[in-house]
Amino acid sequence: MGSRGQGLLLACCLLLAFACGLVLSRVPHDQRDQQAWEGNEEPPSPPDHAERDEQHERYSPSRGQGLPASQCLRCCDPGTSMYPATAVPQINITILKGEKGDRGDRGLQGKYGKTGSAGARGHAGPKGQKGSMGAPGERCKSHYAAFSVGRKKPMHSNHYYQTVIFDTEFVNLYGHFNMFTGKFYCYVPGIYFFSLNVHTWNQKETYLHVMKNEEEVVILFAQVGDRSIMQSQSLMLELQEQDQVWVRLYKGERENAIFSDELDTYIIFSGYLVKHASEP
Repeated sequence: MGSRGQGLLLACCLLLAFACGLVLSRVPHDQRDQQAWEGNEEPPSPPDHAERDEQHERYSPSRGQGLPASQCLRCCDPGTSMYPATAVPQINITILKGEKGDRGDRGLQGKYGKTGSAGARGHAGPKGQKGSMGAPGERCKSHYAAFSVGRKKPMHSNHYYQTVIFDTEFVNLYGHFNMFTGKFYCYVPGIYFFSLNVHTWNQKETYLHVMKNEEEVVILFAQVGDRSIMQSQSLMLELQEQDQVWVRLYKGERENAIFSDELDTYIIFSGYLVKHASEP
């Protein structure tokens, strides 16, 4: 065998010896003591409490220093754990999530809760857009009614009441005053103003009524006098449609008359609408 083979054999023996030493160093103390007891006839006596405390202090680490790597520890030592901490496996639940199910039926409506207090008024919203133009409205309706008529002939009382007939037309808007009957017919309901002016006769009374339908409303009266004078009466009436207003000369129980002639007009009856009934 050459020198090279001897060197290789020597290296193998050294490696074998090193491995045996490592194995023996890992044998527990209890097994080594048991092996020592087997060689001796009597096992050593267990140490007393004082000796165990001394050994505990000897092998216990001092404050602020870590445990030696090769030092043995007891399970009752403070700061040690019998079971080493193991990492808890984490499960990714996203891989366990199933597909979305169908929507269920609508449940029954619950009971109404108590009415809460009114909240504060909110801020005014933005101005909206201008709307479209609406349809044109109805044309404004103006209501008018007016008349003014006169009489050029004198008139004397008779045994019955007489309607004063007028022969001169100054204003007769829409023909509401009938010149043949001597009456104003109301076609526009509302409030009207009327006036009557006459000329009295010497030594005779003047006795007339302004009539509404068949009712005496006001009187125009002048006593017997030596001189003739102008006499007037005026009033306001609220009329409904088809009401009639006219002048009546009193019957012949008293001698009364009104004066006029062909040259001048002494007897005048006028009226006009003040306010239509539909206006506020």
